[in-house]
Amino acid sequence: MKILLDVMGGDNSPDANIKGAIKAINQIKAELVLIGKEEVIRSKIKEFYGKEPEEISDRLKIKNTTEIIEMEDTPTIAIKSKKDSSMVVGFKMLKEDEGDVFISAGNSGALLTGATLLVGRIKGIDRPALAGILPAYKSRLLLIDCGSNTNCKPINLLQFAQMSSIYLRNTFGNEKPRVGLLNIGTEETKGNELIRESYKLIKEKADELDIEFVGNVEGRDAFSGDIDILVADGFTGNVFLKTVEGVGKLVKRTLKESIKKNIFTTLGAIPAMPSLNSLSKAMDYKEYGGALFLGVKKPVVKAHGSSDEKLFEFTIKQAEQFVENRAVEKMIEKFQKD
Repeated sequence: MKILLDVMGGDNSPDANIKGAIKAINQIKAELVLIGKEEVIRSKIKEFYGKEPEEISDRLKIKNTTEIIEMEDTPTIAIKSKKDSSMVVGFKMLKEDEGDVFISAGNSGALLTGATLLVGRIKGIDRPALAGILPAYKSRLLLIDCGSNTNCKPINLLQFAQMSSIYLRNTFGNEKPRVGLLNIGTEETKGNELIRESYKLIKEKADELDIEFVGNVEGRDAFSGDIDILVADGFTGNVFLKTVEGVGKLVKRTLKESIKKNIFTTLGAIPAMPSLNSLSKAMDYKEYGGALFLGVKKPVVKAHGSSDEKLFEFTIKQAEQFVENRAVEKMIEKFQKD
């Protein structure tokens, strides 16, 4: 197996990308290809670890590129004009079977455009979507769409529900993943026109498409552990995702400051530290890696733009799991069968 990593994409590139890759290399079996300016990559590895890449692992490779797609670049123009960028080269390698999965924390629009244009959509899927994993009570929650489609139709939300159900069933062994539709209320009549029409369509097609639809779900109940998949349009889903991440940071920061408030609070917290550490880990979105771009012919993973080395480490390990479980191949088989 070969994992392709865009080293030049992301707010903290290339440092965080490289450090995360070095942390992950001894935790995975796959070969890891660092795509970007070779001179920069070698210089950084030498600076951080005092070694050449080959000395760290014989499974650590470099693919040289000369261009970078910047965050402010127009997606379609960037994909078409910057043919030797780390992102475009990564997509071409993936398409030509020179890699099994591609990871990037770069320009989201360019990544989604490149995945659709260069790798291609699975036949039968109208719009691919980002599916991210979040913590939930004694379980995990898959949120789809996390931000790739800001304007959707009911058929798109139906396919989001179907794709994510296939994904969880084949990747995590969840035979009947429960699907909820993110809404402002649980009643069938609540929400805007898109959500009301999507509700009707998913309910109508649920049995035919093997979707365990539980109805509308309010944001406050999303992490109850009663659902496995939360479906939303990309605009709403992205707002929800960023809000959840912000609340998680607030809780961790407030808890940390409360413990360190004075000597008494510090001493009092000692017996509870194992539980507090478990809580902190459960609320850390970095533990859950990036978002898989469901609906394209090869595995593409969107890492957070602000990814640090820890998040890159987990995303790389997660990407290996995506490939091992053949999630994309099984999705292709399912949609072709239907």
